Amino acid sequence: MRTWIWFGIVTLLAVRTVCAADGPITSNPIPEPIVKRGLAVQVKDIARLPDTRGLRPAKQDSAPTAWARVSFVRDLPDGRRFANDSRGFLYWIDSNNRPQVYADLTTVFPLTVHLRLQNGFIGFVFHPEFANNGLLYTVHVEYGWGNPGTPDFIPPGYGLKDVTYHNVITEWRATNPAANTFAGTRREVLRVANVVADVTHPIGAVEFNPTARPGDPDYGLLYTSGSDLGFSNGGGPNASNPAQTQRLDSIVTAILRFDPRSPSVTGGRKGLGDYTIPMANKFAAMGPPALGEIYAFGFRNAHRLSWDTDGTMFASDIGMNHIEEINIVRNGENYGWMQREGYFANGRFRGGALNELYRLPPEILDGRVKDGFTYPVVVYDHDEARAAITAGFAYHGRIAALRGKFVFGDIVSGRVFVSDLAAMRKADDGIPQTVAPIEEVQLYIRDESGRRVDVSLRDLVERTMGNPVVRADLHIGISRDGELFLTSRQDGMIRMLVPDSGGTN
Repeated sequence: MRTWIWFGIVTLLAVRTVCAADGPITSNPIPEPIVKRGLAVQVKDIARLPDTRGLRPAKQDSAPTAWARVSFVRDLPDGRRFANDSRGFLYWIDSNNRPQVYADLTTVFPLTVHLRLQNGFIGFVFHPEFANNGLLYTVHVEYGWGNPGTPDFIPPGYGLKDVTYHNVITEWRATNPAANTFAGTRREVLRVANVVADVTHPIGAVEFNPTARPGDPDYGLLYTSGSDLGFSNGGGPNASNPAQTQRLDSIVTAILRFDPRSPSVTGGRKGLGDYTIPMANKFAAMGPPALGEIYAFGFRNAHRLSWDTDGTMFASDIGMNHIEEINIVRNGENYGWMQREGYFANGRFRGGALNELYRLPPEILDGRVKDGFTYPVVVYDHDEARAAITAGFAYHGRIAALRGKFVFGDIVSGRVFVSDLAAMRKADDGIPQTVAPIEEVQLYIRDESGRRVDVSLRDLVERTMGNPVVRADLHIGISRDGELFLTSRQDGMIRMLVPDSGGTN
């Protein structure tokens, strides 16, 4: 009962404040442009994954002309580097930057969906003790119809007849963790049902907190990205359903945190799937109907998570028609979707349209009145880019100009941005309108003569592919020593931001 009393207060406050706001905003809610202020960083090709065009029939492949669809690059402490192609391959990249197949998921999961860029074999992460236990976690999407798997979660109010797709987290145990080809066993950890027509916003990432050490409460706990499971715009009669958001008896919009070990091993409390709920999760202490695996909620598509060296957790949350945002994430907090988009109210929750925003009243914006939501520390709007925010990382590496900054970007346009980490922490003050400034990074390469050539990621992708591309499809990753990868799901190239190699300007 305690859960629903608290939750009802949040809802009533939100409705009251929205009704007090101005009329709808349908374009350019943040007029200030993002500009370049002289920050330029060299980018260098590192490796290219194999060409997997034609692996799927064109009608089943969302990007049939893309060379390879890279989503993640991961380094192990032993120096080995891995990358995935969402068409079903996990590669080990050897010391000469040549990719070798580590695991082929194409035959293991024959029902895998490849109809959109954000599905297929989406993501992977190694357990922090992989060298000893051989554990690896993957996430992929399958068709629902004809699927023998039983979902652990179906959105409230729906049944098996409504299920369109499955989103699956799998645990793999390598017999020999040092081997460069996988051999071992697997166990299903969680199977989540989608009920919308398009497999939009699946669980896109699985992560361990890289700053947690043995003995820390967070050590060995698996996080998932936060997703509305397509209830914003997933198509069909079940899409655009605000009633599926802002509830604690559902994982819709939630970042999950759980111990991936089975309760049969830990003796702990079982979650929706074959994993153990950590009682340090604030919602676990509430008890039913709140789901204990929920760490934080209210995200539309927080598809990438990262941590600074001090343990601060960040989420890159893809917005709807207007706002992209970065949030500092804390246990038990509510980040607003579908009631909030950035520091605006979204029109859909109040009976309007998804492409409408409403200004919050001054007393909410300046923090004098609290409405129960946690607001982002960085925002930009869709006048800046065609527009979906990608992963960001706190940078402390070798490039002096980037140190102390949070580096992120826009998936579609391929633009790379930074915000000052100190400014982001200052913006985490409980005042919605306080956000950190954004600056665009100018990328450049050095040609054979050492001359600097300014480029965009799209320029580089088009040079590699030999033809124009509609999307840059940028993702950003981080190496074990804190340097940043730029990848594209178009050309299969892994690039890295590097200190200037010298030459002429």
